Amino acid sequence: MSVAGTSTGPEGRDTRGAPASSCGADGLDPDQLPDGLVVADERGRVVGFNAAAERITAVPAADALGQPLEKALPLEDLEGRRWWQLTDPYGGLSTRTRQPERNLLLPGGHEVLVTARYVRTAPLGPVHRLIICLRDTEARRRTERSHAELIATVAHELRSPLTSVKGFTATLLAKWERFTDDQKRLMLETVDADADRVTRLIAELLDISRIDSGRLEVRRQPVDIGAAVSRHIQAYVAAGQSAGRFLLRIEQPLPDLWADPDKIDQVLSNLLENAVRHGEGTVTIDITPTASPREGEEAGTSVTVSDEGPGIPEESMNRVFTRFWRGSKRGGTGLGLYIVKGIVEAHGGTITVGRARGGGAEFRFTLPVSAPAYLA
Repeated sequence: MSVAGTSTGPEGRDTRGAPASSCGADGLDPDQLPDGLVVADERGRVVGFNAAAERITAVPAADALGQPLEKALPLEDLEGRRWWQLTDPYGGLSTRTRQPERNLLLPGGHEVLVTARYVRTAPLGPVHRLIICLRDTEARRRTERSHAELIATVAHELRSPLTSVKGFTATLLAKWERFTDDQKRLMLETVDADADRVTRLIAELLDISRIDSGRLEVRRQPVDIGAAVSRHIQAYVAAGQSAGRFLLRIEQPLPDLWADPDKIDQVLSNLLENAVRHGEGTVTIDITPTASPREGEEAGTSVTVSDEGPGIPEESMNRVFTRFWRGSKRGGTGLGLYIVKGIVEAHGGTITVGRARGGGAEFRFTLPVSAPAYLA
C-alpha cells in the first residue's frame, strides 16, 4: 500500500497508536486486499491508498497521497451533493465510529460502495484516522440483473399456462352444458398439462434458489443408472419417438452408485430432452466406469449423452451452463442446464460439454460413487 507521512511501529501500528489498516489482518499487505482502502490523517489528508483503490477510482496513488480527502476522493451522493461536506467526518458528531455502507458516485458517474471507520484518540475525542473502504458495484449489479432477468423470465413463462387454465376453467363454468364430453375432456386435459407446466416452473425456481444459496440437499440412495436411462428412453418411445433413435451402451461392471435418484432423473431428463429437441439422428447414451472426480475416492460413473445434430457453436460453449442459455431452437426457460450443473456439482461431480464424433453436441457428467454418511 502506498503511504505518505506515517511511520509504523511493531505489529503494523503507526507510532501514534492507530491501526495502519482496519481492513486487513496483521502483517497483510493492503495491496493484496480485494477492496479499495483509503486512509486519511487527523487533518483530512490522504496518507494511504492501496492498489484496489487505484483500480476502482482510476486515480494513481502518487496523485492521491498528501491531498485533501475531498480532492483525492471527490465523492457525491446519488442526488449530486458533495459527500464529504454533507457527512463532515471531522466536525460531525463525536460519538460516530463508523459510516454504514452506501452507494456513492465518483467523477464520471461511476458508482461505488463506501464504508468508513472513524478512529479516535479517545471515545469522544477528535478523529485521528479516517479509514475508507471502497467496493466496485459491478458484481452486485450483475447479480441484481440476473435476479431481475430470472423473475421476468419465470413471470413470462407462468403467464401463458395460467392464462390458458383461467380461460378454460372460466369457459367450462359458464357454459358447461353446451360442451360434449369429448370437448370437456380435451379442455380438462389442457388444464392438467398447463398445471404440470406451472409446477415444473416453480420447481425450477426453487432449485435455482437452493443452488445459488448452496442449500441443495442430496439424499443418497443406491441408483441403477442404466435402468434410470432405460426408463427415460421408454417414455420417449411411448410418446411417439422411434425406438431406433436411441442407443444405450453400458460398460460393465459399473461400481455401485449412491446418489439422489430424483435429482439424477432430473439431470437425465434435461440432457435427453436437449438431445431430442435440439439434436438430430441417433441419441447415444454411454455409461462407463471411470475415475472419481473427487479426491480420496477411486471409482466414479460417467454418463455421456451425444447426438448427430449441428452441435453447439464454439463461441457458445462457455455459456451453455449459464442461466437463460437456449440452443438454436428457442423454447423453454433456458434454466435446465444451469440446474443440471448445480445438481451434478452438489453430488461432488463434474459436467462438460463438447462436440460429439458425429458432429453433434456431447454432454458428459461424472459422479463419484459416494455413500451415505452412515455407511462411510
